[in-house]
Amino acid sequence: MKIGFLGLGTMGTGIVTNLLRSGHEVTVWNRTPSKCREFVKEGALKATSPAEVIQDCDITFSCVSDPTALKDLVFGNCGVLQGICQGKAYVDMSTVDVDTITDVHEAVTVRGGRFLEAPIIGSKDSSCNGQLLILAAGDQTLYEDCFSCFEAMGRKSFFLGEVGSASKMQLISGLCSSTVLAGLAESLALAEKVGLDQDQVLQILSMSSVNCQLIKQKGIAMTTSEFSDPNYKLHLCQKDLRLAVNMSDTVDQPLHVGAAVNELFKKAKSKGYGEHDVAAVYRAANL
Repeated sequence: MKIGFLGLGTMGTGIVTNLLRSGHEVTVWNRTPSKCREFVKEGALKATSPAEVIQDCDITFSCVSDPTALKDLVFGNCGVLQGICQGKAYVDMSTVDVDTITDVHEAVTVRGGRFLEAPIIGSKDSSCNGQLLILAAGDQTLYEDCFSCFEAMGRKSFFLGEVGSASKMQLISGLCSSTVLAGLAESLALAEKVGLDQDQVLQILSMSSVNCQLIKQKGIAMTTSEFSDPNYKLHLCQKDLRLAVNMSDTVDQPLHVGAAVNELFKKAKSKGYGEHDVAAVYRAANL
């Protein structure tokens, strides 16, 4: 089975590496062609356009930064749709809103293509280590056809039903984790202001009921100001928050805490930390 992959950003890089390591035949494309070089050295093929990847492969995956990037990839010149024909399979792994993924699904299937949304929960490290959580929805037969790929990419995949369900779950997951980060940032900022030792604060938190991997990892990053090598970029986290807040508006569900968390991340982004790790939200909390 020939596999295609579109988008060699932070997450895509780790995913493609694991696909190649697991013996899959992979064709890659990226908007910046130079990013394909290392993968070609590892045995991947390089295509000149998304349409070419779709045409040459049995299943093509994509992972891009936001709804605008996905629309450009799918609907743009020499994009995904220009390669879609009867039976071609396309799987998008980006974090986008329900309307965008629904539009992509409809455009692909009306041309006879098969479609699956499969957004991912994880970071650069979990992508590189093949430990992503994969949330899938859409064509269940295609989901089953992707098993060998999903096993290479992640530790667990879930099928959630109709298209849109996986995007909803991804945004809810992001909302929850971002809220934890914001709470941790404010807690550490307050601890510093009242004269507590932050390392001891983290040690105590790690032994309490709030202990989790996120608090351990990001707490250390916050107290040591290790933000420059992003595991997940702050501006992408804020984008996910914005999409979650927008989704809540469509169903009249107030997000009192979520909206405040979004504002905190926006503040961190306005301070110039958008390209830094999400732990840099601490800079917005620590005044």
